[in-house]
Amino acid sequence: MEWCVSMPKIELHAHLNGSIRDSTLLELARDLGEKGAIVFSDVEHVILKNDRSLSEVFKLFDLIHILTTDHKTVTRITKEVIEDFAADNVVYLELRTTPKRNDSKGMSKRSYVEAVLDGIRSVNVVEVDLSHKLNMDTSAYSHAMNDVCDGTGSKKIYVRLLLSIDRRETAEAAMETVKLALEMRDFGVVGIDLSGNPSVGEWLSFFPALEFARKQGLPITLHCGEVPNPDEIRAMLDFLPRRIGHACCFGDDEWKLLKELKIPVEICLTSNIRTETIASVDVHHFADLYESNHPLILCTDDAGVFSTSLSAEYMLASSTFGLGKRDMFQLAEKAIEFIFACDKVKRDLKMIYTTALTELNL
Repeated sequence: MEWCVSMPKIELHAHLNGSIRDSTLLELARDLGEKGAIVFSDVEHVILKNDRSLSEVFKLFDLIHILTTDHKTVTRITKEVIEDFAADNVVYLELRTTPKRNDSKGMSKRSYVEAVLDGIRSVNVVEVDLSHKLNMDTSAYSHAMNDVCDGTGSKKIYVRLLLSIDRRETAEAAMETVKLALEMRDFGVVGIDLSGNPSVGEWLSFFPALEFARKQGLPITLHCGEVPNPDEIRAMLDFLPRRIGHACCFGDDEWKLLKELKIPVEICLTSNIRTETIASVDVHHFADLYESNHPLILCTDDAGVFSTSLSAEYMLASSTFGLGKRDMFQLAEKAIEFIFACDKVKRDLKMIYTTALTELNL
């Protein structure tokens, strides 16, 4: 585990709200309990558990939804989540989140994203790179970067944002999220994600917003195949997203198409087991994809909810599928190819891995 932590890693499938620290959840829930907004005793034991059942996982997500409805909380959890990933030696993080509207707290989708950005800028234990348009010289952009790059530590983490379209949303709300992402491209937003309850919503209702995003040059990743739905899975693959997440419930035809198209898959081992999407880790499709040299990336999904870390995911892959240190290093390094940030960041990351190769005696 110590070696897995020491290895630089790239995280491409991390949900902000699912990555909150248990200690922060406990504190926020206690405050709401004192205000009478929730019954604290109903959730305390769920927060304190590390091996949550599927029903407890959903209960925790319900709690998180209640807790993350004001700007101050969103800023705080963002700061802490980035600090936690940096402490785990994640050198590049694509953090995804669904912009929320909460009229009672004066929160619009835009102000929600701005609260997330405030959280990124408030990180000071590590240097954070949030730039996407490297040649911009507007005062607003310069001010943002001056705010961001003020870490006191020697470590550095590149952070980019993906704005998520929730499958519960309308086609109009989906388009609003895409337009917001386009407006905020200069401040670290690099792509669009489609996520949420896989049994809700129709693919065709989100297609116009996703197609518009692609035409505007926004990379797209889709949660795909979380439940058996062959028609939707094929339609998603035919859309040719830059990446897909999970791919748990593919039939033979879908596997064949995926491998032909070589669409990278964001693999979340612990999440798939805890949500009972995959029966056990030893039968996980990671093995088949890895052995066939299909592009894939190990990710956490919801590090807080599933009590994991990216280092723990590599450790699990190593112990289950027999990956050695060099195998893990190469798997982590290959993820550079699949990030949504610009070529300059890819070159920087390659330099980080070149240096680490020597430091780790590989």
